Parts: sequence; C-alpha cells; structure tokens
Amino acid sequence: MNEKQLEGKIGEDKAEIYLKEQGYKILCRNFRCMQGEIDIIAREENTIVFVEVKTRTSTKYGEAREAVDKRKQKHIYQSARYYLYQNKKESSNVRIDVIEVYINNR
Repeated sequence: MNEKQLEGKIGEDKAEIYLKEQGYKILCRNFRCMQGEIDIIAREENTIVFVEVKTRTSTKYGEAREAVDKRKQKHIYQSARYYLYQNKKESSNVRIDVIEVYINNR
C-alpha cells in the first residue's frame, strides 16, 4: 500500500467512526462495480447514504471536496444506482454525501 492509499484508508476509517458516532449503520465499504467505487454506504434512519471520502494533508491544492468534480459525481451516481439495483432497494430514499478528512502526515 503506497502513502496515498494509506492516507485514503485512514480517512475512510475516521469517516466510518464519525458516521457511527452520528447513529449511521455502515452497510458496506469500498463497494466496487464497473461504474466505479463508493467509499462507504450507510443507512441513516430510512435513507441509504452513499459517502465519498476525500482525505488530504493540507489545502495547498484546494479543498478536498473540490476533487469531487462532475465526472466523479457521475461515477458515484452510476455506482449507487447499481448498488440499489443489485440489492433490490431501488425505491429507497437515497442521498450522496462527501466527507472531507484532513490529517497531519508528519
């Protein structure tokens, strides 16, 4: 695992802890399909939440959330639709969130 992958895993671990503390139930991590990947899939009450986690060590190149551009949004949307289809949850309430995690890498 390279340094960027390790940072990403740390960020996803922190995001999962945060979501659990907020009362979310984690359904899946790192869901992959031909359309793309979703970092965390969780349930908040009666809503399925697809979470993209962006981890950074600084804002030198912009805010982490800015990396979720139109192309990335499209992949998340298509992956979420496939997850819902695969799990027979097409009629569920859904939401897509982005969680920014900033860590000190030193």
